[in-house]
Order: sequence, then structure tokens, then C-alpha cells
Amino acid sequence: MPKRDLSGKVVMVTGAGSGLGRAMAIALANSSAKVAGVDVNIKGMQETANLLSGEFTPVKADITSVADSENAITTTIKDHGGLHVLINCAGLGMPTLRLDYWNNRLYFWEADPDKWQRLMDVNVRGAFLMARAAAPHFLEQKWGRLVNVTTSMNTMIRGGNMPYGQSKASLEAASNAWADDLTDTGVTCNVLVPGGAADTPMVPNESPYERQNLVQPEVMGPPACWLASNDSDGINSMRFLARNWDPAATDSDNIKNAGSPAAWPDLADAAAVGQPTTVHGKDIPR
Repeated sequence: MPKRDLSGKVVMVTGAGSGLGRAMAIALANSSAKVAGVDVNIKGMQETANLLSGEFTPVKADITSVADSENAITTTIKDHGGLHVLINCAGLGMPTLRLDYWNNRLYFWEADPDKWQRLMDVNVRGAFLMARAAAPHFLEQKWGRLVNVTTSMNTMIRGGNMPYGQSKASLEAASNAWADDLTDTGVTCNVLVPGGAADTPMVPNESPYERQNLVQPEVMGPPACWLASNDSDGINSMRFLARNWDPAATDSDNIKNAGSPAAWPDLADAAAVGQPTTVHGKDIPR
């Protein structure tokens, strides 16, 4: 497919100072969108700006603050004449609780409560506050995109990975609920994930993983650009694996090959009719 033209679109990406957020900000700006990058890391956002050819405005904000989140949205609308897309990518990972968590398992009862709370505040409250501030504007213009970056179900439920896993499980569930609230408004909410552990600061350089075997952040760019475009009109409450998105394929093929319903509603459907669901290889009646 040809490069997607996002001229006229204003896109806000949280966590734009590094990792997946940086990769999406670069792809969006290089596709002619006006990009507002939100981060507490101004140096990182300047590095992002140096890597792209389009329009990029850094916005320093603590997304866990009601005032900061609302100010980031209103300032962007004022400065750029609008806002069309919010991508919630900012997040904290397990290294913020224990740097060597991969070989020094952090049991949930060992987690520092303050660090636990800070991670939950950034990953869940922050996404909520940003979406809360953006949604009324999207609804007024009858068009908008909320895109949340979560993770795999395996990561969500794996031991030694709390509270990162549970924070992303919360955001996945929220994405489905928000999408339901937004039905038939012209505003959509979807999930975008890399499709595996990604080569970002979430995986410390000290870890034993071969960086070249990790998912590269750049895979997030093409599906993010599609989600930000009119081409994704009507797509709501879905999750997309960026690793499976083929920039050379048609949109319909990518929806089929990289997409699935957000929040695994088949599990809820099975529970609703009394069918067993499978957890850790065991059928659990509901």
C-alpha cells in the first residue's frame, strides 16, 4: 500500500520520548500528521524531534495529574486548531520495581507499595485521564480515535510480573468498555500492541535477551498511521498485533491477519452461557 497521507490530522502520542511512542510519533509525523508528543522526558522528546521530518510539538506533562492531562489536550487544540487522535503509549515497566526482575523474581508480596502505585497510576490512571480529557472534543466533532497500547494476555497473567501485567489487563478491559460507550458516535477506541517483547527501555540492556530477536518498535508505525486515518472508520473495539501488520498488504487483509476483538470477549461469552473457560490448562466452569 502507498504511504498513508495524514495531512490535516492532529495526533497526540503519550510516551513519545522513547520506545514505541517514539516510533509511532516518527511514523505519524513523516506521514504529514501534526504530532504532539507528551512525556515528562523533554530530552527524549527532543531526540524524537531530531529523527523525524514532519511537524512535532513536545508537551511536557505528568499524565497522572488531572490538571496536566487537561492542559495538554486544551493547549494542543488551541495551538494546532484541533485534535483527532490520542494514542496512550506512556507507561512504566517492571524495571521500575526491580531492575533485574527477569532473574530475580519479584513476588507480589515483595512489591514496594509506593512503586506499585506509581506504575498503576501511570499505566491506568494516566490513560484514563488523557482519554477523559480528549473524549468530549472528539464527540463534539463526531470523529476521533482513542488507541491504547496494552500487552499480551500471557504477560497480563504471568507471575513475577505484577503489577505491570495487571495494569495492562485493566487498560485492555477499559478499552473495550470505552469502545462500547463510544458506539455510533464516530469516535472509536482500539488496542495496538507490538506482538511480543519489544526492543525498548521496558527491556533493560542488562537483560539476557538478544536485542535483535525482540520486536522492533518501528512495526508500530504502519498500523498507527492506519488507525489515525479515515481508512479505519467504523473499526471499534479491536486489538491489532503490529508484528503481523504488513505495510504491503491491503487494509482488509491486515484487519484479518493482525486484528482480533479487544479484551477476548469469547471468554466472556463462554462464561455468560455457563461454558467452561480454560485457565492454566484447566477447564474452569462459570
